[in-house]
Amino acid sequence: MTVRERRVRTRSLPPLGGDAPGLLLAALGVAAALAVHQAVPAVPKLTAAVALGIAAAHLPGVRPVVRGVARPGLSTAGRRLMRLGIVLLGLKLSLDDVLGLGWATVAMVLAVVAATFAGTWWLGRRLGLPGDQPLLVATGYSICGASAIGAVSQAAGSEEEDVAASVALVTLCGTLAIAVLPLLQQPLGLGEAEFGRWVGASVHDVGQVVATAQTGGPGALREAVLVKLMRVVLLAPLVAGVAVAARRARRGTPDGTPDGTAAAGRRPPIVPLFVAGFLAMIALRTTGLLPDRALTLAGDAQELLLAAALFGLGSAVHLPTMVRTGGRIALLGLGSWVMVAGVSYAGVLITT
Repeated sequence: MTVRERRVRTRSLPPLGGDAPGLLLAALGVAAALAVHQAVPAVPKLTAAVALGIAAAHLPGVRPVVRGVARPGLSTAGRRLMRLGIVLLGLKLSLDDVLGLGWATVAMVLAVVAATFAGTWWLGRRLGLPGDQPLLVATGYSICGASAIGAVSQAAGSEEEDVAASVALVTLCGTLAIAVLPLLQQPLGLGEAEFGRWVGASVHDVGQVVATAQTGGPGALREAVLVKLMRVVLLAPLVAGVAVAARRARRGTPDGTPDGTAAAGRRPPIVPLFVAGFLAMIALRTTGLLPDRALTLAGDAQELLLAAALFGLGSAVHLPTMVRTGGRIALLGLGSWVMVAGVSYAGVLITT
């Protein structure tokens, strides 16, 4: 090959830009999270992914890459891969399983979600947290942690910084629950099934629920997962409600955006496409047509997608900014944690 041919070929190659560097870094983050989970099984993969994303954003050698060439791809991972993961999350749910809990338990879950969401949102507003942080933290605590935050942030058009701070807080508190709640089973007089329902109603992320409930035995784990998935079902109506509220907020501005800017003029749909996909996957799982192997592969893919998305969100966390509101957001996290644990414990006692 002549020098001229090499030059022409070099010019014809596309530059390494766009989303590629960030998506590659997210894939490396997922691999590292899997390695952490293998080494320390008590640490869920998704928790490790968030922590590694935060670390990557602050390590001197990696920070320039995270904030520079990798930023577009990491943002894409936090948005689009999150949506795909949420769609596949629907395959973990079956309407038959939810209805099998009984109406008393279903009513308890509805009450816990409503009380936690309303109480956390109110407290966050009173503490003066910026942007959509009160809404996002309330969503994470009441529904399913980082997955719910990602879904609601898509419908509300939230700032990436608000999403990252909320994910970090909810992930931290959910991880602490893995260590704290099993210590309270005996003092609170909870049997295996009751402990599982309490964990399922009060812990945020599905992986954290499994890690916490398995300490109480197989019966506790089964009850915890069923109650937790009942909470996940409520993700769809919550996202639809946020989308409706966002549409109404945009109507009152000159160009159809909440703050009067011209950037985001497109109104969000009442039911976002990924939520429709989530509901479709629930319906598909309910039919019983999918073999166990397909469900297992879908579950693995869902975890990998969410891990990549959470690594991307974690990389957007700016600790100095969080420190400036650290006292207020920590107080919100503690207050919401006590609230969801107390309300769900009362609900378990009432329905037992």
